[in-house]
Amino acid sequence: MPSDILIVDDEDDIRHLVAELLRDEGYTARTARNSDEALGEVAARLPDMVLLDIWLDGSRLDGMGILAEIVREHPGLPVVMFSGHGTIETAVTAIREGAYDFIEKPFKSDRLLLVVRNAIEQAKLRREIADLKKRAGIDAELIGGSAAIRQLRHTIERVAPTNSRVLVTGPAGAGKEVAARRVHMQSKRAEAPFVVLNCAIMTPDRVEAELFGAEPGALGPETPRKLGLFEQAHSGTLFLDEVSDLPLETQGKVVRALHEQRFTRLGGERPIEVDVRVVAATNRDLGTEIQAGRFREDLFYRLNVVPLRVPSLKERRDDIPDLARHFMVRAAGLSGLPARSLGADALAVLQAGEWPGNVRQLRNVIEWLLIMAPGDVQAEIRAEMLPPELGAGAPALVNPSEDGEIMGLPLRDAREVFERNYLKAQVARFNGNVSRTASFVGMERSALHRKLKSLGINTSS
Repeated sequence: MPSDILIVDDEDDIRHLVAELLRDEGYTARTARNSDEALGEVAARLPDMVLLDIWLDGSRLDGMGILAEIVREHPGLPVVMFSGHGTIETAVTAIREGAYDFIEKPFKSDRLLLVVRNAIEQAKLRREIADLKKRAGIDAELIGGSAAIRQLRHTIERVAPTNSRVLVTGPAGAGKEVAARRVHMQSKRAEAPFVVLNCAIMTPDRVEAELFGAEPGALGPETPRKLGLFEQAHSGTLFLDEVSDLPLETQGKVVRALHEQRFTRLGGERPIEVDVRVVAATNRDLGTEIQAGRFREDLFYRLNVVPLRVPSLKERRDDIPDLARHFMVRAAGLSGLPARSLGADALAVLQAGEWPGNVRQLRNVIEWLLIMAPGDVQAEIRAEMLPPELGAGAPALVNPSEDGEIMGLPLRDAREVFERNYLKAQVARFNGNVSRTASFVGMERSALHRKLKSLGINTSS
């Protein structure tokens, strides 16, 4: 998206000349001739930067007054001052008060364009650093090569370059935000903000102010203007996580905002126009929520233009070794501890687990192992070092806390117990796929099928 620049100058010729110069370079340019027009434009839609003359005839505020307002309301907005009556003292004062730079009139086109480009790039870098800090610990990669994850990647690659809205579904902890970030990063909006609202943690009285913002005084006496997330996401992507938790009244306002691409701040009258792509996510069945009267059908159809389903970890067990190693390296880098390798028996237990918390739970387990697993840091992490709760729903053979009574059985009975537990673990590891289980354990498929039947082990294929 082209950067939007506001030019504030009382001379018509200067405004039009600079605007045309910027448009020729691919920027979007708006103009204002006094403080009221300038602050009105900033309030209507936040520009990417402001070019501001110091001396403004017939204006309520001069350039320094406007600069003070912008710095107070929008401290991250770069402002470049220019004047035909400037001195070194004026320039120093402007920069000390918060301006990015100062240019004397008459100015050369090359000099102006260089300053504009640098100001925008620096502001973008500051936003990126702030965004990185906000999402510290959040992965933006879809790790694994299973059929389910390959299909998810393929769908994202197809939908991301379009401007279509996306509804991401899947169980809690499966990686819905990761999928949403991939949509944004592979879109034409990748250089613009990715803004997140977790609807599940918002109280009904706060969510509208978060989404749409508020005018000064609307949230209490002497409260400043608040930019909503729709505005912050202008030209980028707004991610509504757990969208089913939005209050019904707010859902109606979101429908209108999506339809019109504009809204009104709380306490305001002037509509704010934005260009925002919305990606929403939920772990609930919205069809059921609609029937129960908790979710608006019209909002569902506006959000569900392209559905995107993120599989549970149980549906992509093949990815668990890759995910475990990825999380180990990542946790080691964040903690400063040396990464540890995972033994084959430990990986088998991880693959056979139930994982009700999905990928998030696996990540937490790996971080726990890095810190708490006993033994030398150079030694492999073995199955018996895994947290005991991992074996709660697993077959006895792969239950790290299971000692069993196999030593008290005759050889024939003990062998049958071992075979049953071993094969239950391997079948679970390969998600019920008999062909893949047979290949791993070294048996013919038909022979394994007979053995499983004789042991009373159910399979899916």
